[in-house]
Amino acid sequence: MPKSSNNVAAHARRKRILQLAKGYFTTRSTVFTVAKNAVEKGLVYAYRDRKAKKRHFRNLWIARINAAARQEGLSYSKLMGKLNGSSIELNRKVLADLAMNHPESFRKVVQSVL
Repeated sequence: MPKSSNNVAAHARRKRILQLAKGYFTTRSTVFTVAKNAVEKGLVYAYRDRKAKKRHFRNLWIARINAAARQEGLSYSKLMGKLNGSSIELNRKVLADLAMNHPESFRKVVQSVL
């Protein structure tokens, strides 16, 4: 019995991997086995860093809020404690934006919780 092949599906599979490897240097973009390893590793990094990105932004927001709060004579933890105890429900992203771009509004928020 003759050997059967699966050329169409195999070609499509390789083509999909090489498309994902577009822009990689040297053999990483042209040789299938090397490209496959590079793409798989890239997807692992992408998954991991989608989670890390959230942590990094939260750290940045906290640093910005802390710097602005200290100019108002409060620490970050005291400000957040007072905000949680009050009826003001602003998340860290909004507070950091106020602290950076609208310091007068941030000052009013701080004064309202004191």
